[in-house]
Amino acid sequence: MKRTRMLIIAALMSLAASAQGVNESRIVTDTILSKVLGVKRAYTVLLPKGFDSGDTRRYPVLYLLHGMWGKNDDWVSQGRLKDVVDRLVASGEARPMVIVTPDAGGGDPNVYQNGYFDMDGWKYETFFFTELVPFIEKQFRTGGSKANRAIAGLSMGGGGATAYGLRHPDMFCAVYAMSALMDIPDGRETDAEKPDGKLAKLTRSVIDHSCVRFVAEADSQSRERLRSVQWFVDCGDDDFLLDRNIDFTRAMRHAAIPCQFRVRDGVHDWEYWHTALYLCLPFVSRNFSAQ
Repeated sequence: MKRTRMLIIAALMSLAASAQGVNESRIVTDTILSKVLGVKRAYTVLLPKGFDSGDTRRYPVLYLLHGMWGKNDDWVSQGRLKDVVDRLVASGEARPMVIVTPDAGGGDPNVYQNGYFDMDGWKYETFFFTELVPFIEKQFRTGGSKANRAIAGLSMGGGGATAYGLRHPDMFCAVYAMSALMDIPDGRETDAEKPDGKLAKLTRSVIDHSCVRFVAEADSQSRERLRSVQWFVDCGDDDFLLDRNIDFTRAMRHAAIPCQFRVRDGVHDWEYWHTALYLCLPFVSRNFSAQ
């Protein structure tokens, strides 16, 4: 009898654990074969609690971009993304959402081509909008419209997220930029050692796609389209990119485009970007359309 009771208890515990597993957020990493880039690109996805429960509803989506020396799994391994998401969703401060962290480089920008823009031999922006977004949103029942799609990122990814929002305002309801590479800082315009190297190409692409200049040169029609996006810029007070972030927010103010700006205590590191998630996820949640 005692053995029977033990077996029943063990079976119930197993069932409870299985049910709990179904209802927890989970991380998926896979690749997509890109015809545009001619290679496979990795991506990591956080799927919210309940995604695998048989519910067929679509979820809002946040595209969360990594920095210059990073890759797709950085937000999970260094930013502790899953812990933050689970905590904020449980408290009601953030909505359940799908979060996608694609790979726009693979590591060292001197070795691997990096960047979120189209350049010679690396049409990443074309890949992102024509291949990655349609694939993700079909595969994971998410997004489907501007009202349920947001973008954010850190450093190079913060500049990429901002530039994507500026250049494709019909795609995103909200943009959150962390320590963003809005333009190249003064004195870092060229790579004198390897003027034709991958890092030099990346640097030129950032200059060519300056977020500050885009806003400053926007005509009245473009400015009106940009007002349909909710903007948030977040940069540390000791960050080497602070001046470029100030330049961007000044340009936005001059163009009468509402943009929240926060300068917090911190530098250009994962301590800052991890804490930024506690602002970013509630911000995009507030701007997704009501279910």
